[in-house]
Parts: sequence; structure tokens; C-alpha cells
Amino acid sequence: MTILLHYETAIRLGCFLAVLLLMALWEWQRPRRSLTLPRLRRWPANMGIVLVDSLVLRALMPILAVGAALEAQNHGWGLFNWLETPFWLASITSLLLLDLVIYAQHRVFHKIPLLWRLHRVHHSDTDIDATTALRFHPFEIVLSMLLKIAVVVLLGAPAVAVLLFEVILNATAMFNHSNIQLPAWLEPWLRLIIVTPDMHRVHHSIHRDETDSNFGFNLPWWDRLFGTYRAQPRDGHTGMTIGLNSFRDRRSVGLHWLLWQPFIK
Repeated sequence: MTILLHYETAIRLGCFLAVLLLMALWEWQRPRRSLTLPRLRRWPANMGIVLVDSLVLRALMPILAVGAALEAQNHGWGLFNWLETPFWLASITSLLLLDLVIYAQHRVFHKIPLLWRLHRVHHSDTDIDATTALRFHPFEIVLSMLLKIAVVVLLGAPAVAVLLFEVILNATAMFNHSNIQLPAWLEPWLRLIIVTPDMHRVHHSIHRDETDSNFGFNLPWWDRLFGTYRAQPRDGHTGMTIGLNSFRDRRSVGLHWLLWQPFIK
């Protein structure tokens, strides 16, 4: 397990770069929508903020979710360790429960005004593509990591499952934010098992009732189960407006503006 922790950064970075490159190439070859701004206007801030997020996490937190899972295992903390749950069952349950927690966290960030100020950095992108999945304020990233660490320790989630969850969550977020054209016959079936770009794009609509729907990042089942699922945007996928009414100028594309945005009314 210590080997796992040693290679965690390399595993996550390698998967991140591979999926980002794949999505970028796919978007270039088969885009779903025409972009309102050139990539060179948006990508520096979207890519820059993920670097800031990583530096802030490393500076403020001695361990992250995978390290917390290893600590819980070494000390026998958490439900699965107390019950001596089989590894396979603990792993599958951890993946499902962590995904449910992220869904619930997402809804809370939309509901509480102070948290929405942080989360609207993500929604203020006036286009949506794979880099939008990286566009989160550092304060939101820290709060999200604290929540994940707490859940991991309480569950006693296996470290392998936590690492797998982090990789899957990152990959599926880039996939479902991507501006890619899926075959029309495939998309309705695919969204039964994973959040697709067409499903999640509704969540980035300028209409607030649509923004407050389709909260899932990975599994689509929670939205259906808890009544937050919306099949299609009212204006259609090619006609809908992405973003927020209050941030449609330079404040939506500059890195310094993204970092300062939660403090702007």
C-alpha cells in the first residue's frame, strides 16, 4: 500500500493528461457546439486554476484522500475495518457511497449562497468543454477534499478504491463536460450508466431551473433517484446559452478574475 501512495501522483497525472488529450482531440474532430470564445481565450485560465488548486492542496493539507485511507487502514479506523468487510465489498460500496457524497455536496454548493459564490466560478464559463471540468475555485477544492477525507476515514474505505474513485471522477468529469458529438443512437443508452455530455450540459444552462438539475458527475442514478434529473435543455443543445448572466465579460476568462470572483457580488 505504501507503493500505491508513492505512485499516486504519477498515476493520477498520467490518467489526467491522457483523458484531457483524448477529449481535446475528440472535441476538435467532432464538436457538439460552436464555441463563443476561442480556446486560447479560455484555456489559460481553466488550465491555470487547476495548477493553483494543486499547489493550494499540497500547501494546506499534509495528506489527501488516498493517504487518509492508508492511515485509516493502518489504525483500524472506519466502518469497513471494524466489520472486517471483504475487500471487494468494501471497494464497491466505497465507490458508490463516495459518488453519492459528491452528488450531495454538489447540491449543497448550489443551495447555500456562500458556497454558491465559490461554485459559480465553475458555472461562469461561457462555453463548456473538457477544461471546464478543471475550473473550480481553490477554496471549493479544499472543502471538497476535507469532505472526502472525512468520508474515507469514517468508512475505512480501501486505499485502492479511493485512488480508483479519484481517477474515475476526474476522467468522467472531463468526459461529461466535453464538447463532443456522440452517436444519436448511443447517447440515450449510455446515459443510463454514466453521465454523458448531453446530460451534464443541461446543468450549465443559463436558466437557473436547469442549472439546478443533473448534479451527477459520474453515475447518473442519483439524479433520477432524488428527482433532479432533466433530460434535455428547453432551448436545445446547440441553441442553449451556457454560463451565468452576471459573468459574461472579462471576469469569466481571466485567471485573476476567477480567483477573485467569489468576493464579487
